[in-house]
Amino acid sequence: MKAIYKEKVADVWKISKENVESYPNWVKEAFEKNYLYWLDNHLRILMAGLNPSTAKNLKLGAVGSLGGGLAGYGMYQIGYLGDYLDCTNHRIISEKRFHKEYQVIEK
Repeated sequence: MKAIYKEKVADVWKISKENVESYPNWVKEAFEKNYLYWLDNHLRILMAGLNPSTAKNLKLGAVGSLGGGLAGYGMYQIGYLGDYLDCTNHRIISEKRFHKEYQVIEK
């Protein structure tokens, strides 16, 4: 879905195991590339792989050092069923917080 966050459009997905065929294309692609991976009822998310931007990933500290070393800190996050994954801003948001901070513009 599309939503407004801080006056900018963001691609957002409500984490769910239901209706796999209706997942957005970017979610399907992320599963195919193992950027998203189910661990029981938790979703392991490789944030650096979602909508990758080297500059943004460096800012987030998600890609290691420029010298080629990869520390791995902050690369993976865990989402829970019912949480929202904001691909554009590399965030996982609870449902309650999502409804406070985001305005849905397209489902």
